This record gives sequence, C-alpha cells and structure tokens, in this order.
Amino acid sequence: MSNLPPSTQTPETPSEPPPSYVKLAMRNMVRKKGTSLKHFFVTTVGLLTFLIGISYLTR
Repeated sequence: MSNLPPSTQTPETPSEPPPSYVKLAMRNMVRKKGTSLKHFFVTTVGLLTFLIGISYLTR
C-alpha cells in the first residue's frame, strides 16, 4: 500500500475509453433532431435541383 491518502490514489479499475467520433455525432444528431432533419432535406432538395438543372442544360 502507498503512503498517499485514499482520495489521491488512482482507481484500480480500468477507465472507459473516450467515445468514438461516430458515437458523438449520432448522440448530437439525436439531441438536435429538427436541425438535422432540416439540413438533410435542404441538402436533398439542393442536390436534386442541381442534378435536374445540369441534365436540362446538357440535353
């Protein structure tokens, strides 16, 4: 046993690794549902508009 008080000793159980980037991103998307859905739909509409516009110009 060491001479350090119990509050300064390190615990003997292994600590959990930090959460992965994907897990943090999923947690953030769940927390901000409305914003994520709005960005998804705006991106989808923008991409469709772009593709239809390009196909119209190059026909």
